[in-house]
Amino acid sequence: MSAPTFFFYDLETSGLSGGDDRIMQFAGQRTDLDLNLIGDPVNILVRLDDDTLPSPSAILTTGITPQKTLEDGIPERKLAKILAEDIFTPDTIILGFNSIRFDDKFIQHLFWRNFYDPYEWQWKDGRSRWDMLDVVRLTRSIRPEGINWPIADNGKPTNRLELITKANNISHESAHDALSDVNALIDVTRLIRDRQPKLFAYLLKLRDKKEVKTIVNPDKPRPFVYASGRFGTTYNFTTVCTPICAGKNGSCLVFDLRYNIDELLEELKKQAPDYLTNSDIKLRDFLFPKFKELAYNRCPAVAPISVLNSQNAWEKIELTEEQINKNIESLQKHPEIIERIKSENLADKYDKPPLDAETSLYDGFTPDNDRIRITAVRSMDADSLADFHPNFTDERLPELLLHYKAKNFPNALAEDEAQKWQAYRASRLNRQAPIFLAELEKYRQDPTTTQDPDKTFLLDELMLWYQSLQDNDY
Repeated sequence: MSAPTFFFYDLETSGLSGGDDRIMQFAGQRTDLDLNLIGDPVNILVRLDDDTLPSPSAILTTGITPQKTLEDGIPERKLAKILAEDIFTPDTIILGFNSIRFDDKFIQHLFWRNFYDPYEWQWKDGRSRWDMLDVVRLTRSIRPEGINWPIADNGKPTNRLELITKANNISHESAHDALSDVNALIDVTRLIRDRQPKLFAYLLKLRDKKEVKTIVNPDKPRPFVYASGRFGTTYNFTTVCTPICAGKNGSCLVFDLRYNIDELLEELKKQAPDYLTNSDIKLRDFLFPKFKELAYNRCPAVAPISVLNSQNAWEKIELTEEQINKNIESLQKHPEIIERIKSENLADKYDKPPLDAETSLYDGFTPDNDRIRITAVRSMDADSLADFHPNFTDERLPELLLHYKAKNFPNALAEDEAQKWQAYRASRLNRQAPIFLAELEKYRQDPTTTQDPDKTFLLDELMLWYQSLQDNDY
């Protein structure tokens, strides 16, 4: 058994969708649990395949062009191999800044597209994941002492990494460069650990969903402190909630006790007097995020309500025990609302439907009898793949295999497979092109962009990328 370590990581990507967009840069650094650096940093560019038009906004932010990734990058299947075998090793705590909601989804889809298990890196053999963003939020709201907290130009609190580092005189040479962001995050993590060691150690334990369930348990509902981006800047993203019922996919539905359900329903009655009898009215939509799903396996920043009894924490989040008790009593008077919210929450699917096999990861788990075939794909060369026609049980995998072969071993494609791939690629690019071109034109009309030679260069490179994809049978 190896000694536990942290691995801090960050991505730069072609856009915001973990399933539809791509990783263009991966950077990371391993440390021991005392946050001492171990080994050399990792900094890898990843080739952008010719089926993707990146978001101009993303490229203007990162400065990484598709052409740069072709010159200096590795294929994404090689990144998947490096991560699986060398980076996400047993007993590693994998963490970033907003990584659970963003970066981790890109890693899951990377593994999915390249025939690795998309989830084992998060839990198997002592591995786990953590996220410093909600740690920052909860620290700022209830234990801010010893740290300088930035305020945005609009006068509201902000937890942007580059502003936290600036406020605390931490070196952060190039924000939105993945490796620079990783080094800055390690320093911010040290800062929180040193200034608020008890809270830091406590939140680290919440990587284990069993620990979360000791605080958030719908069978034994008790109010608890909860920090989440859903709660907004006014109260530093932090409130007091109570568990309502089990939710979807290993979650718990909770209610924000900053609000009084009687008052909310009075407001709803003004807008829709028939809300109780009209099944077309979704209470969950109206009341979100007052009712919110808390995912046990996403390391939520939660704490017992007793943490508010010291250091004036009640005042810091602008709540009182009397207010909480009153709102609990109000909620308990409306079991019919809770039941309706519960049924709506379990019945409705709010996620967008998948675009294709590559984005269908969350449609279900792969059957065990496909695992041997999946593992075999990773070890095959072009000749082997050309003759490999497995009878997958999972109906997503044949299309996924076709895409894998086309991107990595195009010579392994039969003529009909090549035609299917080109049809898919053309369809994908046609779907992306209007958004890409509209965004590109917006920046071409923006004087702040056109007067900057570096940004003009990036826009020109993006247009050349688009034209090259058109010339390549598109």
